[in-house]
Amino acid sequence: MTIGTSIPRVDAYEKVTGRAQFTDDMILDKCLVAKVYHASIANGRVVSIDTSKAEALEGVVKVVTFRDVPDTKFPTPGHPWSVEPAHQDVADRSLLTDRVRYYGDDIAAVIAEDEVAASRALKLIEVEYEEYPPVTDPLTAMKGTTPPVHEEKPDNILAQSNYELGKVDEALEASDVIVRGTYDTPIIQHCHIENPVSYAYMDKGRIVVVTSTQIPHIVKRVIGQALGIPWGKVRVIKPYIGGGFGNKQDVLYEPLNAFLTTQVGGRTVKLELTREETFCNTRTRHSIHYDLVMGVRKDGRILAKDMTAVSNQGAYASHGHAIVANGATAWRHMYEVENVRASAYTVYTNCPVGGAMRAYGIPQFAFAGECFMDDAAYKLQMDPLEFRKMNVYKGFFADPFLTPIAANTNHVVDCMEKGANYIHWKEKRAAYARQTGPIRRGVGMAIFSYKTGVWPISLEISGARLVLNQDGSVQLMVGATEIGQGADTVFTQMAAETLGLDPADVHIQTNQDTDVTPFDTGAYASRQSYVTGNAVKQCALQLKEKILAYARTLLNDTDRELTLDRKMIYMDGEEAISLEEVAMESYYSLTNSSAITAEVSLQTKDNALSFGACFVEVEVDMKLGKVKVLDIIQVHDSGTLLNPQLATMQVHGGISMGLGYGLSEQMLIDPKTGRVLNGTLLDYKLQTALDAPDLAVEFVEEPDPTGPYGNKALGEPPAIPTAPAIRNAVLHATGVAVNANPLTPQKLIDAFDQAGLL
Repeated sequence: MTIGTSIPRVDAYEKVTGRAQFTDDMILDKCLVAKVYHASIANGRVVSIDTSKAEALEGVVKVVTFRDVPDTKFPTPGHPWSVEPAHQDVADRSLLTDRVRYYGDDIAAVIAEDEVAASRALKLIEVEYEEYPPVTDPLTAMKGTTPPVHEEKPDNILAQSNYELGKVDEALEASDVIVRGTYDTPIIQHCHIENPVSYAYMDKGRIVVVTSTQIPHIVKRVIGQALGIPWGKVRVIKPYIGGGFGNKQDVLYEPLNAFLTTQVGGRTVKLELTREETFCNTRTRHSIHYDLVMGVRKDGRILAKDMTAVSNQGAYASHGHAIVANGATAWRHMYEVENVRASAYTVYTNCPVGGAMRAYGIPQFAFAGECFMDDAAYKLQMDPLEFRKMNVYKGFFADPFLTPIAANTNHVVDCMEKGANYIHWKEKRAAYARQTGPIRRGVGMAIFSYKTGVWPISLEISGARLVLNQDGSVQLMVGATEIGQGADTVFTQMAAETLGLDPADVHIQTNQDTDVTPFDTGAYASRQSYVTGNAVKQCALQLKEKILAYARTLLNDTDRELTLDRKMIYMDGEEAISLEEVAMESYYSLTNSSAITAEVSLQTKDNALSFGACFVEVEVDMKLGKVKVLDIIQVHDSGTLLNPQLATMQVHGGISMGLGYGLSEQMLIDPKTGRVLNGTLLDYKLQTALDAPDLAVEFVEEPDPTGPYGNKALGEPPAIPTAPAIRNAVLHATGVAVNANPLTPQKLIDAFDQAGLL
């Protein structure tokens, strides 16, 4: 048995010794270097551009501008393509543009012999603009601007959606208590270690792009769309990757780099972003504004909920409306309420582009929704834990509109009880109830649910290939991507489990190559161990069946039962022939030679909700506006744990991201210029190891019937509940509700001062 055991990561040795080859490690020393010229205004149009001085600089090979690129609009999000136009992503991006929509938009690119020449050339490009006032606030932008951010959307609303279950207005009128709340979440950056980097060249008339991406097969498609060439003319290779968190679930600069190599005769062109460019010119987590209303009976039973959410999309569609819509979907999950309504808007602004980030809109929704639950409990004078227990779904439930999304197993109450016991909830809620003075303590909590994959909203397809080697080991190749989360390790365990092999006898290919690896849409949506895991399992079952069938021909037996375990084939429980003997015969038999392989391409049409809870104890220095997290735990219901140690590490990482989201991280944008004010790791305040307490993690395990090994989502959920739990702990400590994260010192001091506590 390998599923459920904490085997070491299969890539650990390569990474800790520096042997792992990342994109930048693979680039030839003599390659050309490209750099992008970014706009120095947030909204306007290029009136003139002069590149003559840059082109005359020694070492410069070519300068291209928006005039030189294909006149093609293309989409960039890492979503599966659809043959149905209604389900295709918004195509609003160009390789380069003269219509500037955010500060840093891409106008031109320089290709030079080295980085120094390319950097110098950028400074010699002369641009004149017709400048328009920037709009950075979505609530203002959705009233309409002149000109609009995109001409085809005069009101700047990229998309909107709504639904209603039951009769919300009537239920609100019948409620004993009405609770209202307004909440705001910030723009933040992913801050993965490795900046986006790629190199492109041509081989036999085809474009080859080697890139740090979560979605190689999607990158291939988008490059073809952007350049207007057949998709088969493109090959994408993904080496080891230094993190992504969703930023690399978008096609960033690969299409531009692919175009640039065609402009220099197919020579290799490297395009690497600086950290400052990564902040401003890739993708961000959307800021979302929420207006929430709840109707409640005196006993605490929720009768109705209403949500209006407005998402700041920034300058281009990217993942677009899917982010805020995901939160609107979650609004009808978790709590058992018959009357639920949601309206969601995604609005273009002159801000950096919002895209996918770990948990895909649910951290924003959870901050609003779980703070709102505490605010309602506070108004009702109820314990927040008991308020949640009263209203939470218990047992099975399915989404009323998207029925494959279901709680096949549901242990959210168990998660709450484990977390409450750990933090000593009842004792500390009582002990901290009537505090005075500048230093106060509090305990808070938040819960969540999260889907596993994207079906039925979008396509779920995955592929796996297994080859039996001559020594009885196997080679495993998948299109799903290892991005640091441990996917290669659990895929190895899955194949080993099904084939009865030791994990050391499963050799997984880490790099993906769209010419070779099976088709898979990539790493996102906590899908890989669930969706690709199913493909790995089915592929392993097919390989096992082929091995036993071939062995039967060697054993000249048609009746007795054959089994495979630990590289030995048994007949009716007794050793019959080794797997190595079978493999050697299959490769080299003069009479019956046939290499044993299996390949599966599988569409998944299931989904499963994961659950969890976070409990936190904080100490608040009210005069300094400082919050110190004293203790924290997350408890997760994620089905069967494939590798408990990796699972714990995932939660540790998610808690750490949540601490930053709750306390310090925000991208500041000047509303007058649209310029990012803190786009460096010096000015953008990430949490460090020194800022974190010990991180406690527990699980409630029950196999999910739809998971290939009883597993369901765990990759993204740990990033969801920490920020609202911290905010709710501050509410308990001080009685002050701060409805916008992060809880920075100035924000807290202002709130305490307004409440008359300072």
